[in-house]
Amino acid sequence: MTLRIAIVGGGPAGLFAADILAKSGTPVSVDVIERLPTPYGLVRYGVAPDHPRIKEIVKALQRVLARPEVRFLGNVEFGVDVKLEDLHEFYDAVIIATGAMADRALDIPGEDLPGSFGAADFVAWYDGHPEVARTWPLTAQNVAVLGAGNVALDVARVLAKTADEMLTTDIPQNVYDGLKANRATDVHVFARRGPAYAKFSPLELRELAHSPNVDVIVHPEGFEVDAASMEHIAYNKQAKMVLDTLANWVAREPSGKPHRIHLHFLEQPVAIEGDGAVGRLRTERTRLTGDGGVVGTGQLTDWDVQAVYRAVGFRSTPLTGLPFEGRAAVIPHDGGRVLDLDGNPIPGTYVTGWIKRGPVGLIGHTKSDAAETVTHLLAETRAIAVQREPEAVNAYLADRHVQVVEFDGWDRLDQHELALGDEQGRARVKVVDRGDMLRIARPTLTAIH
Repeated sequence: MTLRIAIVGGGPAGLFAADILAKSGTPVSVDVIERLPTPYGLVRYGVAPDHPRIKEIVKALQRVLARPEVRFLGNVEFGVDVKLEDLHEFYDAVIIATGAMADRALDIPGEDLPGSFGAADFVAWYDGHPEVARTWPLTAQNVAVLGAGNVALDVARVLAKTADEMLTTDIPQNVYDGLKANRATDVHVFARRGPAYAKFSPLELRELAHSPNVDVIVHPEGFEVDAASMEHIAYNKQAKMVLDTLANWVAREPSGKPHRIHLHFLEQPVAIEGDGAVGRLRTERTRLTGDGGVVGTGQLTDWDVQAVYRAVGFRSTPLTGLPFEGRAAVIPHDGGRVLDLDGNPIPGTYVTGWIKRGPVGLIGHTKSDAAETVTHLLAETRAIAVQREPEAVNAYLADRHVQVVEFDGWDRLDQHELALGDEQGRARVKVVDRGDMLRIARPTLTAIH
């Protein structure tokens, strides 16, 4: 008998799991349940718009959704439109793959001041996420970005580049208008560790210098490399490439471009201060400890900034009816089998992706992660669901007045965005408003509702 599997989350983790299931040789029917009307998760709403080649993965994910064994059920929110116990009525097993889109806290004084922003929220805004505000306060001239990963670079680059440079991307009109009003001239990126331990990818780092309007300045203070740093780059090709690029930029004189990105190493944030809003950032100089770590030196510096963006990592959020480890921000599991509070597997319930292992690793990790989960699922799952017909799920959601977007609806929206882009000489222009998305994806049914 064909196994009925639900995957909650339409990003790469969920779609890789669907692909592995479809190719497993076991007869399966997989429904990918996504709270947004669109698939692809952070590939659509977490990748900077001026990095279109990273989005090439969409082509592979689109092929997964087009497989006959896979259905896309978008605009269905887990915990609101359908609960875990409901899914077990319709499916033999459920895989949770909801990822991580919240910002990890820094836990320093002043973190909640107006003008202190989580990078994930800013990324969602400039990527046209339908659940965030349409405007963003870009009034600061001097900005701090905290973090040493690619998200920090994305935020710094978007803040420093001109709006017209971004107009070749898929940004919607409201994002272009917001960036056009951006007053930032100097963006300071702070990393608590040394340059050998920066988490930037070499490509992302080099692209900082590609803008005709942005000078990249690597400050020599804190640019330190010790024996442990050299040992680290000896076994890490990407880290060596990053360090080589940074070393070539150290103390390079600005060329007079109107905007600047400053990279500061061995500076850890200790407080965000201001009278009712962000007015300065206080950092502490750190020093290398010889084992890859750093410690504070007690040397403090105040930086005159009017906005702070915290890019120190993503965090998953709890889901209704499922256990959650608050400190690690993951669902407890054993090889992908979800565990209850007593450490026992919850029958028919699995997890994959960042909500399983935390927000680390690249696409390759996500695939192997999904393979582990699916291997256990196929070994353990039997056809036990009571209501086995796919139409039963549709009827249940229709009774709850859920406006489901299936693959053909997403395809309509996809083609609409491509057509908008074609009119403007761009690859795509995103539709932002959820109501507009539904009217395009479900033109007849939405009118009836």
